[in-house]
Amino acid sequence: MGFESFVALRYLRSRRKQAFISVITMLSMAGVALGVCALIVVLSVMGGFQREWQKKILGQSSHVLVHGLSGSIDDPEAVMAKVRQDPDVTAVAPFVYGQVMLLAPGDAGGALLRGIDVASAAKVLDLQEIMISGSLSALDDGRTPPGIIVGAAMARSMGLHMGSVVSVVNPLGDDTPVGRLPRSEPFRVVGVFESGMYQYDSSVCYVSLAAGREFFGLGGAVSGLEVNIRDIYKAPEVAARLTEALGFEYYTRDWIRMNHTLFAALKLERVVMFIILTLIVLVAAFGIVSSLIMLVMDKTADIGVLKAMGASRKAVRRIFTMVGLTIGVAGTLIGVAGGLVLCAVLARYQFIELPKEIYALGTLPVEVDPLTVAIVAVSAMIISLLATIYPAAQAGALDPVEALRYE
Repeated sequence: MGFESFVALRYLRSRRKQAFISVITMLSMAGVALGVCALIVVLSVMGGFQREWQKKILGQSSHVLVHGLSGSIDDPEAVMAKVRQDPDVTAVAPFVYGQVMLLAPGDAGGALLRGIDVASAAKVLDLQEIMISGSLSALDDGRTPPGIIVGAAMARSMGLHMGSVVSVVNPLGDDTPVGRLPRSEPFRVVGVFESGMYQYDSSVCYVSLAAGREFFGLGGAVSGLEVNIRDIYKAPEVAARLTEALGFEYYTRDWIRMNHTLFAALKLERVVMFIILTLIVLVAAFGIVSSLIMLVMDKTADIGVLKAMGASRKAVRRIFTMVGLTIGVAGTLIGVAGGLVLCAVLARYQFIELPKEIYALGTLPVEVDPLTVAIVAVSAMIISLLATIYPAAQAGALDPVEALRYE
């Protein structure tokens, strides 16, 4: 152990002439620990919210969407073959969609009807995982009328249940000798899903790709392609490559750009909360400054003796820097441990319930990011180190003659 470290540890362990100095030291350490703990818990909860929203969005939509400029893709098999040539693409599925009106004995309302290929859609959507009744395969059971899967919120508002028959109306309809008339067909409810996102559960319904094509009169065409990729965060890059490979007749959209506003808002909230909660650590740093200044005043004679025995200014500064940094490091480690324990308790027992109609989540989500924890810990240590600069400089500048004059 070096000379400076030895003296610094002795100062930390020794009894003070003024007990008030020890109280300030403990409060400073507790302040750092509280700030670090609060930062870790709050940022982990916000990270959990971001993860859950991302999971729910990607459960209802693929990573990249391919559309035709004409409004449809007339030769989907050829386009799918080109899309599969990209090395990052793992699955491709065709789909059709359109705005419709649902008529049921209980109510009527607008909806987005999506026609999906059951076999390939299971590779790009997590629809089966959020089914609360029925199954995705029931869409292709071959029975009449064809099957339809609706959201839980839509089923409640319209009084639908398994086996209910609902009329689906296409407002654009078909051309007839007397003009364009709306087209209506019956569908049988074969499943109900609940994603936890009200905008999906109340407005989206699914039918088989064949039923969707026939209903919208698309023939062999589709509205677009859903594409899954290996790394979801490479979606903009893959979308750009697909646009270039397919040519000007097609365009792509990726999940990051489609939900840019939501995730930008979540990121901004995390940054703001980090700045606000860092103020707790700053307040604790002022406590470290106060504690060190009072320690310097208490140890004036000791500093004079050390300097008279040959200790340099740098050595004295290092002693008090180590004292303050030890307080900060101890508080940081306690705060990190407390934050991780509290996050584990929140994630395991989930005793904080949230209103689903507001947050689309039943309990408080928690996701501990090791990088975030490391940034919080390093930031707290840096703040603690900066807090030692002034008191350590004052200690190093003491004149040994003045320090020992009245001793």
